[in-house]
Amino acid sequence: MSKTQTNSKMEFLEDPAALAGSLGKAELFFEKNQKLILGLLGGIVLVVAGFIGYRYWVSSQDQEAQTAVFPSVYEWEADSLKKSLNGNGANEGLVAISEEYSATPTGNVASFRAGVAFLKLGQYDQAIEKLKSFKSSDLLVQARAYALIGDANMEKKAYGDAIEYYKKAADYKPNPYFTPAYLMKLALAYEQNKQSQDAIDTYSSIIDKYPTSSEAANAKKYKSVLESTVGES
Repeated sequence: MSKTQTNSKMEFLEDPAALAGSLGKAELFFEKNQKLILGLLGGIVLVVAGFIGYRYWVSSQDQEAQTAVFPSVYEWEADSLKKSLNGNGANEGLVAISEEYSATPTGNVASFRAGVAFLKLGQYDQAIEKLKSFKSSDLLVQARAYALIGDANMEKKAYGDAIEYYKKAADYKPNPYFTPAYLMKLALAYEQNKQSQDAIDTYSSIIDKYPTSSEAANAKKYKSVLESTVGES
């Protein structure tokens, strides 16, 4: 900024008349746009109040859900799967809780437990529906949910869908502890879907990226068998 500009700025700041004129313009702008400005401010207040109210409501609903879900979790852990899903007459089951409290963390976890129970009972479509509605940022559980959806589709012989969800499981926050197992499932799904080269590539991925995993030895074996089969065809 030049000296002339600096002086001009200082003159403006020190000039009461200029400052009054500037404030007058601001007041005039407010008068002309009063409804719009007040409407915007009111909208912001409503959004903030609504957000706070929603958070409070979710918190109170989650407390209710935790109380309601306890008997079903007990049945689930005892492997009384039908009771855990449908309740025992005196208590709601996981299905009802997952729907009634779907906006809460407890309702979300109830969807996961319900999906696992349906899968164990061989009710694959219901398992897929519940597991798809489950969402988590957890390293283990979200990838596990994707893999279980893949398992349900494998049981249905819907190999293309199984491949999709095994890929999601393997790609979700990759790590040396769980990812190799999901890649093994993916490779086997590729084999069932007659995608031999994709299966070979997936086995290679396990061998190259996770050489110390317990799955690496089987990946080498299955890859070798598959390559010999592809070579003969």
